[in-house]
Amino acid sequence: MKEHHKKSSLNRLKTVRGHLDAVISMVEDERYCPEVMKQVSALQASLEKVNRILLQNHLETCVTHALAEGRGAEIVDELMETMKYTTAVTGPSAGPELEAP
Repeated sequence: MKEHHKKSSLNRLKTVRGHLDAVISMVEDERYCPEVMKQVSALQASLEKVNRILLQNHLETCVTHALAEGRGAEIVDELMETMKYTTAVTGPSAGPELEAP
């Protein structure tokens, strides 16, 4: 991993960790739901930024090397598999976490 991408990712993830602890406290303290939701959205945005940094690093390093080695189809398949977990590409899914009142 390129050093500047690593540093940026780690800084953001450490910030997210602290922010997440604060949001957990908000839920434990039964803070007003829209306030908690706003903070959860901020956390999601921060994690998406980390994902973009990781993707940029992957494209600049692993993908570049794979293409130079003639493994283009393999690396595209791998990237497509990874991207299916990225809601910016696939959209949100309503999983079992959503419960009826």
